[in-house]
Amino acid sequence: MELVLPSHLIQQTRHLNFRQQCYGALVLILGCVCQNLQAQELAFRDLFNGKDLTGWIDVNTSPETWSVKDGLLICTGQPIGVMRTDRQYENFIIEVEWRHMEPGGNSGMFLWSDAKPEGNRLPRGMEVQMLELDWVNQHKRRDGTLPPIAYVHGELFGAGGMTAVPDNPRGSRSKSLENRCKGVGQWNRYVFVAVDGMVKLSVNGKFVNGIRDASYKKGYICLESEGKAIHFRKIRIMELPKGLADASNTAPLIKPIRNVVAEPNK
Repeated sequence: MELVLPSHLIQQTRHLNFRQQCYGALVLILGCVCQNLQAQELAFRDLFNGKDLTGWIDVNTSPETWSVKDGLLICTGQPIGVMRTDRQYENFIIEVEWRHMEPGGNSGMFLWSDAKPEGNRLPRGMEVQMLELDWVNQHKRRDGTLPPIAYVHGELFGAGGMTAVPDNPRGSRSKSLENRCKGVGQWNRYVFVAVDGMVKLSVNGKFVNGIRDASYKKGYICLESEGKAIHFRKIRIMELPKGLADASNTAPLIKPIRNVVAEPNK
C-alpha cells in the first residue's frame, strides 16, 4: 500500500500562506492515511525503549557519549557527532521530548540522513534544530549583534549538502513563526510529520515551521551530540505508507560491519 497525494492537490497548496499550507498538508496526509486504515494498521512504536540503546548505532562519538538512566537517554555532548537508527525510514511521524541541561546547549535530529559525517563531524540530512535559549547570547556575531531569536525555536534546514525549500525563509533555513521552546532543564516536545521530502514541525503543542522538497526522501534518523549535555525521552515513531522515494533520492545504505575472527597460523 502506498500513500499517494494527488499532484493537483499538492499544487493547490503552494500559493497558500504557511499556516494554511500546514493545515492543508496535514489534512491531505491524514485523509489519505485514514482511507487506507483498513489495509494497514498505523501505530506509534518506541525508537528509544527507555532501557538501553537497542536499535541505535554509534557513528562517530564514543561509548561514554550515550547512556540510559531512569528511563532517560542521556547525551554528554562530547565528542561532536551522531548515532543513527539501525535502518532507514521514509515517511513517518515522530514524537520526541528533550531538555538541555546547560545554558546554550546545541543538539538536534537528522531526518533522511546518510549518517556519514563530513568535516564538521555531522552528516547530510534534514536537521531539526534543538537549541537552548541562551545559545544566541553565547554566539554573538562579529559586529556584536545577536543571531535571530527564531534560531533557537526549531529551525529546519538541509545540512551537509542536502537541499530543501523553506516555508519561512531565513536564507536556506526555515524559521519557526513563534518562539515556543523552553529553557535549560525544562522539557520540550516536538512532533514532526515527514512525508515525501516535506517536514512540518510542532513545538510544544503547535505547528510553527515547515520545509519541503528535500533532496533525500528516505534515510537514517540520527541523534546529535554537539558540545553540551542533553536528555531525551519518549522518542516514538509512526511509520506511514511508502511514497516518492526511489534510488535517486534515497541515502546510500550502510553495510553492517561484521566481526571477522582471524584463523590461527597453521
